[in-house]
Amino acid sequence: MRAALYARYSTDRQSESSTADQLRQARERCAREGWHVVAEHADDAVSGSTPVALRPGGRALLADALAGRIDVLVLEGLDRLSREVGEAETVTKRLEHRGVRIVGLADGYDSQAAGRKVMRIARGLVNELYLDDLACKTRRGLQGQLARGYHVGGVCYGYRSGPSADGRGRVLVVDEPQAAVVRRIYRDFAAGNSARGIVHALNAEGIPSPRGGTWAVSALVGGARHGAGLLQSEVYIGRVIWGRRQWIKDPDSGRRRYVERPRDEWHVRDAPELRIVGDELWQAVRERQRTGPARGTRTGRGQAPRTLLAGVLRCGVCGGPMVAVDARRYGCHARADRGPSVCAGVTVRRDAVERRILGEVRDELLGPAALAEMQAAVQQALRAQAAAPEGAAARRAQELQAEVARLADAVAQIGLSDALRARLTAAEAELERVRTRCERAAAAGRLTPDAITARWREQVIDLQAALSDAQDRDRARTLLGELLGPVQIVRDDGGTWAEMDKPAERLAAAGGLAGVVAGARFELATFGL
Repeated sequence: MRAALYARYSTDRQSESSTADQLRQARERCAREGWHVVAEHADDAVSGSTPVALRPGGRALLADALAGRIDVLVLEGLDRLSREVGEAETVTKRLEHRGVRIVGLADGYDSQAAGRKVMRIARGLVNELYLDDLACKTRRGLQGQLARGYHVGGVCYGYRSGPSADGRGRVLVVDEPQAAVVRRIYRDFAAGNSARGIVHALNAEGIPSPRGGTWAVSALVGGARHGAGLLQSEVYIGRVIWGRRQWIKDPDSGRRRYVERPRDEWHVRDAPELRIVGDELWQAVRERQRTGPARGTRTGRGQAPRTLLAGVLRCGVCGGPMVAVDARRYGCHARADRGPSVCAGVTVRRDAVERRILGEVRDELLGPAALAEMQAAVQQALRAQAAAPEGAAARRAQELQAEVARLADAVAQIGLSDALRARLTAAEAELERVRTRCERAAAAGRLTPDAITARWREQVIDLQAALSDAQDRDRARTLLGELLGPVQIVRDDGGTWAEMDKPAERLAAAGGLAGVVAGARFELATFGL
């Protein structure tokens, strides 16, 4: 019997030695049974609510089982696989379907036992309730610490966490050097400076951000609705708010995201000893935000990019994305957001770079290879359309028309019941869809390869206008990104250049554009950049 061992520990109650202990006990059981250990898998500091397939060790275990490399799985208990009923049931059924025997050392589970299904469901329910019970107890304990005046949660910029005088918890203490920076930010903003200008000044002076790196505008403005951002946090006026958000885990991806709790579930405590900003200055900032944000002070979510090459272009200095910094130019996002002290950046005229790069794409799309490929695809599509049962849609339309007429007669005789209303609505909707298909088929039947090629040439010749007017701008930008790859904008003594390093083979696969030279470099200086 080929045996695989699996161990897991989470960060709440166990230590790193836990997986070693679990594997040691599993080896001892295999030795007693005469099973040959062929694989050992473990996941350290991974919650039992994380799907097995999203854990490194769990993923390797499933690969061994699905490939038929093991006959028996030995683990401490089913809770090592998962603490959620649905996930545990799915994984165990999948393993047992592949003929893998599952043996639990601590809980006594054995997939060859007669009552395994009852035991599996019972153990799964207990394991899942453990998670719920643990979450409730943890939250209750944190609420108690908060009520007793201790600090729970993260540490906001301007403060540091230290032990309380009685040694029973943690308390926040004002960090004076950081508090001075907070007061400066509030004063500058209230005086009319933009958040972007403040950030640029802080980075130029080398003042570390809350995370130790460089400052970004989002660190200041955050979101007014969620109370996020340095200019929104009420702790600076001595009001501690806890429980504003709740973390939930996506059952498919295993990723956590937070959602806003109802306001009546928030826990608010006055802490005057934590005040950094006075009421007058706080209200001045609120008034500045209320009367309309100046440039760089927007507190809502950023707008989606509306330009064709935003994110496709890369800064030749820092390698970061380039975005539209104004109505006429693309520029380095890091420079625009964090300042020239972070990245010297490079800018380029939007009309010039779009015209030049799209011109290269247009030349390839109008090349002999691309035209031949397009015409072949058109002819294939037209042949498939001609071979389709054209009469089927027409016959279905006639059937639906007759059915709608019968339903209308029934309504006239007996009235409009719920059942008749539902059926009539469904029949009319289907009739509309069938008629649309018939119209499209008729229009396609009038098309010829030459007509389609002519239309293709018209759109490609004015490619920039065709893409700019597209309703699905995000889709156009995604396709350009796949086609071009990262386009790096660099500037040297010879001018401004756009460099593309995507291999020609991938260009051809992405857009059917043969013959593009890898590492092509297009001069932009002739466009007055």
